Amino acid sequence: MLPAPTVRLEHRFARELGELAVPWKAATAPDPRLLVLNEPLAVELGLDAAWLRSAQGLRFLVGNEVPDDAAPVAQAYAGHQFGNFVPRLGDGRALLLGEVVPADGRPRDLHLKGSGRTPFARGGDGLAAVGPMLREHIVSEAMHALRIPTTRSLAVVATGRTVRRESDLPGAVLARVASSHLRVGSFQYARATGDLPLLRRLADHAIARHHPQAATAAVPPLALFEAVVAAQARLVAQWMLVGFVHGVMNTDNTTISGETIDYGPCAFLDAFDPGTVFSSIDEGGRYAYGNQPAVAQWNLARLAEALLPLIADDEEQAVALAVAALETFAPQYTAAWLAGMRAKLGLADQVADEIVAGLSQEVLALLSSSRVDHTSFFRGLGRAARGDAEPVRSLVLDLAAVDDWLGRWRALDPDGGAADRTNPAYIPRNHLVEEALAAAVDGDLGPLGGLLEAVSAPFDERPGLERYAEPSPDHGAYRTFCGT
Repeated sequence: MLPAPTVRLEHRFARELGELAVPWKAATAPDPRLLVLNEPLAVELGLDAAWLRSAQGLRFLVGNEVPDDAAPVAQAYAGHQFGNFVPRLGDGRALLLGEVVPADGRPRDLHLKGSGRTPFARGGDGLAAVGPMLREHIVSEAMHALRIPTTRSLAVVATGRTVRRESDLPGAVLARVASSHLRVGSFQYARATGDLPLLRRLADHAIARHHPQAATAAVPPLALFEAVVAAQARLVAQWMLVGFVHGVMNTDNTTISGETIDYGPCAFLDAFDPGTVFSSIDEGGRYAYGNQPAVAQWNLARLAEALLPLIADDEEQAVALAVAALETFAPQYTAAWLAGMRAKLGLADQVADEIVAGLSQEVLALLSSSRVDHTSFFRGLGRAARGDAEPVRSLVLDLAAVDDWLGRWRALDPDGGAADRTNPAYIPRNHLVEEALAAAVDGDLGPLGGLLEAVSAPFDERPGLERYAEPSPDHGAYRTFCGT
């Protein structure tokens, strides 16, 4: 039993969707030690940060000491992984401790990653290493600060256990928070069972949790699908606007809420190139930066397939309705991307969409041909709008082309302040992430703290943080690994 301050965890998912939940307990962490705690998030959730730092709080964060009425479960789901369907994936190294309901009344999943083998482990050890868990903490908090919907990291706790990968590494558990962990793969799993009442209960659960407006629609499951299409269109547009490469856009990593989930082989662009692939396992480039919108639409088609029996009794009619809904993805994505580019360019609403689109495509082609650092160029537009274009000009090889573009852009009277409020000065640059992770594995958390300070307020340039705004010294040569 946990003494005051108590932590109350609901278990609605486990109660309502027992067929998708396997009761399970976290493996014992022999020597839990706090690496990083997200105190603002703890306050938002109504959790006592001082207690979370205590020995008992750390045991809670690794799942070894939970409330008596808690019902931790490993969630079941299926998924297309690199295009290949796997009917049974599930939380192989994760547990849903339950739902926290803070003062705002919106439930949040409290979920552990790296908490040990579950029945879904498929031969893996169920553990996680310090480096990948801290990567998720850094990048997810940076995404939150960039105003992009995301799961968030509450804490990373070293376990005192050794994890075997290419070498022996220190183990850790990530405690993360999400609106839910429902995903396209959840619906694929339910559909694959052939249990249509389960599929319907899952849809009702998702509607109540994320898209309540769908409940009053003529066909609620179709309205749910339409809402997920819209949420994913907005999300992926935001990824593209900041140069984020997810790296493993399998259907089990596509959320119903529209939040970014699973920061395994993710990274941010250095040199702009639509073909950029960072993940070591994406040998064919399926999840390259420029492919992300098309992949999202493909994943949504798999959700539509799972929902067909709920959309209409007549399969032909269900397919027609689902296709019509899916076809709204492209225009919604384009609208979200175009609105984002308008903001990045500091242009007023009165500037015609066609002009914004043309300028955007032109400048991205310039960035690609000169392999220009994506973040540095767009951040420099604020100064260029105020009369100092040299930082931007110096990045592009074709000076005549960039001068021509800048002249036409300036004629539209761009707002430098608006551009600065949209284009970050600081992102989790890949070389700085690796520097922070390597130091943390060796016991030095200083670089981690410095990087988090920068990316937690990405639009505000501050003295002393200049190195966090500098491009990679190796011109973007980088590979990431999934951590398993």
